[in-house]
Amino acid sequence: MKKDGDGDGVKNKRDKCPSTPPGVQVDGTGCPVDTDKDGVPDYLDKCPSIVGSSGMNGCQDKDKDGVSDPNDSCPDVPGDARFKGCPDSDADGIQDSQDKCPNAAGLDMFQGCPDTDGDGVPDSNDKCPDTNKGIKTDVNGCDADSDKDGVLDADDKCPATNAGTKVDAWGCPADTDGDGVLDADDKCPGVIGVISNYGCPVVKKEVPKRLQFATRRVMFESGNALIKTSSYPMLDEVANILKEYPDYNLRIGGHTDGIEKNPTTVSQSRADAVMSYLTGKGVAESRIDLTGYGKTRPAGSNGNSTARALNRRVELELYLR
Repeated sequence: MKKDGDGDGVKNKRDKCPSTPPGVQVDGTGCPVDTDKDGVPDYLDKCPSIVGSSGMNGCQDKDKDGVSDPNDSCPDVPGDARFKGCPDSDADGIQDSQDKCPNAAGLDMFQGCPDTDGDGVPDSNDKCPDTNKGIKTDVNGCDADSDKDGVLDADDKCPATNAGTKVDAWGCPADTDGDGVLDADDKCPGVIGVISNYGCPVVKKEVPKRLQFATRRVMFESGNALIKTSSYPMLDEVANILKEYPDYNLRIGGHTDGIEKNPTTVSQSRADAVMSYLTGKGVAESRIDLTGYGKTRPAGSNGNSTARALNRRVELELYLR
């Protein structure tokens, strides 16, 4: 029988640890050296110079979080073994050092910040954090209005209306006058009209005849734009027609006979004179277009004074704005 069974240099009769592994430094009793006297021999002690515990492989755990100090990235703060001893205060699975909202349980996608209403916008950026579940929201987390028509998507029956289109209470293109022509296409959106006339009322058949009659009765002195007083009743009739059809405008063309001087100037002045009379009767100037044609469009011959008097005229035409 060997006198030193484990070969540690201490004879068996004095060796209190006769099975010490080969190569382990032992003390005078043949037991492995325990420098810090913490009960963990140096060869097993990961912290041989610090008094520790056997549960920590001879190391300390100052913050008592179950992670030994050498392995603890946050040794002075109780933490979680998953995060090398660092804390996750809100228990959301994201350690505090990487959590933008360490005191409120959140989501990985928002770096630990919450999205209370689940709309895809974190509370920190959400201007409407209590939006009802399932409601489509905008980048601010508020009820969306995708087409910017003033009607929220949740209530909008036409959520893809073209920008700038006037809409009704349901977010669909409006037809204010209910004539079957949408306001966007309706030249007379406040008056019931017909589809074939762009949503405007059709002028009564007799109106063009009344204008033609008025044209023949608006007379001027030769060489000037002075309206004869006998023409006033006809111009009153024209003013009444314009008031009857507020969505129509009026074209006035001024003309001269073949012998008048300065025909362009005189014809324009005649058109101006008729406009002045009509505006004096309450017709907006913005509804009237003027053109002086001079002697380029005679109504007939210039062979005698009667024919020339007919050429000294204005022509009137209603048209949709």
